[in-house]
Amino acid sequence: MSIDAARRSLPLRSQKPYARPVTGIDRAVSTVIEDCMAVQEGEQVLVVCNPSTLGLGERLRGAAGRAGADAMLAMMAERATHGTEPPAAIGAAMKAADVVLCPTVQSLSHTAARREACEAGARIGTLPHVTEDILGRVMLADMDELKRRGQAVAKILTDAEEVRITCPGGSNLRLSLKGRTAISDDGDLSAEGAFGNLPCGEGFISPLHTEGEGTLVVDGTMGSLGLPSEPSTFTVEDGALVEASGEHGARFLELLRGAGEGGTFLAELGIGTNECATLTGNLIEDEKILGTCHVAFGASAGIGGEIQVPIHEDVIILKPTVEADGHPLISDGVLQV
Repeated sequence: MSIDAARRSLPLRSQKPYARPVTGIDRAVSTVIEDCMAVQEGEQVLVVCNPSTLGLGERLRGAAGRAGADAMLAMMAERATHGTEPPAAIGAAMKAADVVLCPTVQSLSHTAARREACEAGARIGTLPHVTEDILGRVMLADMDELKRRGQAVAKILTDAEEVRITCPGGSNLRLSLKGRTAISDDGDLSAEGAFGNLPCGEGFISPLHTEGEGTLVVDGTMGSLGLPSEPSTFTVEDGALVEASGEHGARFLELLRGAGEGGTFLAELGIGTNECATLTGNLIEDEKILGTCHVAFGASAGIGGEIQVPIHEDVIILKPTVEADGHPLISDGVLQV
């Protein structure tokens, strides 16, 4: 048989167009657009990115366009710190949009631009320092269970007047939550004016910055400084960080003080609820790890506090015990809800 005859005898290939395999990032982007943000046909969707996050920004804009939205991409230079404002033109565009997604290196979560856009009705998801790998893994969590855990944590924190954080390394920090309302960051950003972090998976609250005292031993990721080689010990007095030991601790305190008055104030207490998150040194994933807690300093006005400064930095405690009004919320790194 000739070669041509042999080829003709082979089964014909399917004439269907080539279908690209669906990957974790494909599923994650679809979850963000369709489930978390609930993008509708005809809505105006703005994606804000940096040059280094352009690839993810284009993925999100493309998915929003396929959902029928009028999707736009705005690229800006990186900011100096988390919480630094975007350019005024982008801030105005955020207020005019129905949905805003921010896959940026530095977080826009705690900016006045984000808060004002939400007040104008925009639904906003921020994705600070998110990589496609992180989004593709962490957004595969059980969304129903994230909602259940997040809402349970938020209710406990809202009802509590005081929280105490301890850990085997020596933490013993008291925070006042009197009159504060917690937020469940569970991925449901479908309501007008909704705001949250993606990937999702925490319940958080802004403690009073005029109270709070004690010691916090940080053995996890330290904001933009990454994962330290050894723990640092923080000292909090009257609601502000006043001393931090070790190389990373000293650098962290210097970073906060560089933002001016208010940079060292307590800003946030968060409880991780995502079973797919693992320790990587990237804060956006690490703060979501199930059974961890994180404490932040700096800007808090966007989450129920009063401080608006161009910085918001979190530190993570990996296996804490967290008690709300004396009742365990986390016991040795195990979430109790």
